[in-house]
Amino acid sequence: MPADLKSLETAIGHQFQNRELLERALTHSSHVHERGGAPGVLPADNEQLEFLGDSILGFLISETLVHRLPGYAEGRLSKLKAGIVSATHLYGVAERLQLGQYLRLGRGEEMSGGRSKRTLLVNALEALIAALYQDAGIAKAREFVTLHVMGDPGAEVEISASSPAGAFTDYKSALQELALARKLSLPRYVILKEDGPEHSKTFTIEVRVGKDLSAKADGYSKKNAAQNAARIVLERLAADNKSEASL
Repeated sequence: MPADLKSLETAIGHQFQNRELLERALTHSSHVHERGGAPGVLPADNEQLEFLGDSILGFLISETLVHRLPGYAEGRLSKLKAGIVSATHLYGVAERLQLGQYLRLGRGEEMSGGRSKRTLLVNALEALIAALYQDAGIAKAREFVTLHVMGDPGAEVEISASSPAGAFTDYKSALQELALARKLSLPRYVILKEDGPEHSKTFTIEVRVGKDLSAKADGYSKKNAAQNAARIVLERLAADNKSEASL
């Protein structure tokens, strides 16, 4: 049974005027099919909202990148956008919001672990963005995307607005660009360990790029540990390039 939607509204910072929009954004087609639908009535699942939310998300990410990184070329912006709207990143955002516990699923999806399926969670996240847009306008959708998709401390992609083009201090973004340039899979970050008391934890995170390249690093936050791991991989790649150049 789905969790109380009030807690989700608290997490996203918006109380829906039209609660049906929120319910629809979280309703998978399997839930509707099991209950049947009246002929000629608009679908009550989240597929149309997901379609709209995908476009809204792409626009808002593009808008934010252009605003934050005015000196970047189109190709570089496109690569950064691709990482931000990737299923891997959006899945992480949906998990942090615990969207799975709010989904309305058919019995088959429920029994097969639908609440943790990547596709269902990503689709629900995009549908939620569309629901926010329809309920409160583009400003509310922009606020959500900025805070949860681009600004979350655990995000897969970090943007450094103060760094001039070509002068990366953000190792995660630099590694993402390098992986894309070399046609490798996007970096994947996994939390291996958390140590220490709640107020003073240390985190161990592993990053993997492609099949064979990986590194582990510690940090005082997930963000810091991930940056440290990305830096190690970048240093290894730089060392490999020097070795190849000297041959």
